[in-house]
Amino acid sequence: MTIAVDENGYYGEFGGAFIPEMLYPNVEELRKNYLKITQEPEFQQQFQHLLKDYVGRPTPLFLAERLSEQYGAQIYLKREDLCHTGAHKINNTIGQILLARRLGKTRIIAETGAGQHGVATATVCALMGMQCIVYMGSVDIERQAPNVARMRMLGAEVRPATSGSQTLKDATNEAIRDWINNPVDTHYIIGSVVGPHPYPDMVARFQSVISQEMKAQLLEKTGKENPHAVIACVGGGSNAAGAFYHYLNAPEVRLIAVEAAGEGVDTGRSAATSVLGTRGIIHGSRTLLMQTPDGQIVEPHSISAGLDYPGIGPLHAHLIQTGRAEAVAVTDEEALASAFHVARKEGIIPALETAHAFSALDKIRFERDEVLVICLSGRGDKDLAAYIRHLEAH
Repeated sequence: MTIAVDENGYYGEFGGAFIPEMLYPNVEELRKNYLKITQEPEFQQQFQHLLKDYVGRPTPLFLAERLSEQYGAQIYLKREDLCHTGAHKINNTIGQILLARRLGKTRIIAETGAGQHGVATATVCALMGMQCIVYMGSVDIERQAPNVARMRMLGAEVRPATSGSQTLKDATNEAIRDWINNPVDTHYIIGSVVGPHPYPDMVARFQSVISQEMKAQLLEKTGKENPHAVIACVGGGSNAAGAFYHYLNAPEVRLIAVEAAGEGVDTGRSAATSVLGTRGIIHGSRTLLMQTPDGQIVEPHSISAGLDYPGIGPLHAHLIQTGRAEAVAVTDEEALASAFHVARKEGIIPALETAHAFSALDKIRFERDEVLVICLSGRGDKDLAAYIRHLEAH
């Protein structure tokens, strides 16, 4: 089974571009040009230069010795938390802003949940001298205040989304409305492997630098390019898409996608889309989606703003549905416990999103001395308020 997007933007039955007529010219312009532009030697040269000298790539692959000893495996951490801005999101925003400039766009819009994508977008807009507007749910603005402050300091305008659950889904709705109203001068930098084609494929390609580096680093450290398993958290799923990318067609490598179970998969307050979702269309693509029998979106819940999304990227829906990836659901409490465990075992405070990935170590079976790579997608500075509340409660 070869896993690649087809010319219509589908991974198996998931994907496509379900968009209002007003957006057709924008999305079509991107679809026709993204591969041609991003494969130009000059584009690649500039992209690689910025990844190296601005973002700080390659990020280290760190053998977590105390965790490895505890679990009886070789556990490596791909340190995306050490990227400029503190997460993997910047890999994609650098790529997209270079693309937007080549398409003659002057105004950038974005959506954000945890705020990391918003910060990464505001960062590259400051770098390139472009106007930046970030849509963010009112609830997320409150729980991710440090990132809101960073975006504003970088010169971005943060616009609250006050409809629905006032989280990531609603911020995305507002950004799409803005794009419909400003089709000529505006590029929408989507932060995850979601949205209409070509976004899921384009974002995955920009993030694929993660697994590209992992292969070379594993070869150097273990003598083999391929680990036994790659573990990553999935909301929309851009860090997971990047970590899985160069292993998609290597069936011997287990791909483990870790979702947010919230208060529990069966509680009605969850974001475990692969368990609770059915086929549906959200934000321009057909994917797995948490919805009522008549197609109304079920509000997701997760303590982690970056995983608080009722859908999942179409690539991940395809991987999980075909059995190529295994889905694991982790509750808020389990993720909090993992965050403190990793902090005290390895001296690394992970983002709440990433903490979910660490919890998978307690839920999957693996053999002694197997090589496992966890994509440490972001650092925990932005989640300190939640961590302090947890400390005070315990």
